[in-house]
Amino acid sequence: MSTDEKAVLTLPEVVELTSLSKPTIYSYVRDGIFPRQVRIGPNRVVWRRDEVLSWLEERTAAREAA
Repeated sequence: MSTDEKAVLTLPEVVELTSLSKPTIYSYVRDGIFPRQVRIGPNRVVWRRDEVLSWLEERTAAREAA
């Protein structure tokens, strides 16, 4: 795995990258629409950057296919 594939994002970074609100992100995770977060400590979660970017690419592809 390259360094980019191992990169992680905090919730504020995911919000900035996707333009989704915090409640929407957690709702999408709960509903299986958005990648699940990775727990790295008792009070700390992150998202894998590659998974979030793939999700964004899928959304863009779906829009273009419609």
